[in-house]
Amino acid sequence: MMWQDLVFMLGSGLSIIFLAPTLRDSSARVPLGTSLPSMTIGFVYSTTFFTLGMSFSALGALAAGSMWSLIALFRSPQGVSMKLLARENLALFVSDLLYWIDRRRSDRSTAEQYVSFDHGHEQQY
Repeated sequence: MMWQDLVFMLGSGLSIIFLAPTLRDSSARVPLGTSLPSMTIGFVYSTTFFTLGMSFSALGALAAGSMWSLIALFRSPQGVSMKLLARENLALFVSDLLYWIDRRRSDRSTAEQYVSFDHGHEQQY
């Protein structure tokens, strides 16, 4: 085991210890703009450490990313995280995704989606 692997694992362990009070405090509110990027960074670091053969660092970063995901799930200010799985929001997301895919496959130029006043329509105020 490399000494760097141990250092990164200890750093991740400390971040988990420092984040635990936030997760335990029911009145804590952490914006998703903070928790989601931190969660993503933890998971990316975990994957990176794993590919470098630094297993302990990978586990520590995975644990830190998981802690941030729990904070995002339970401590977001508006409770948005619980609504992310709601049927209506999921249907809206799928509908937007299908619309985006359809638009990407279309042969139309993006300029065609805008209305032009040159085609016999006069601007009314």
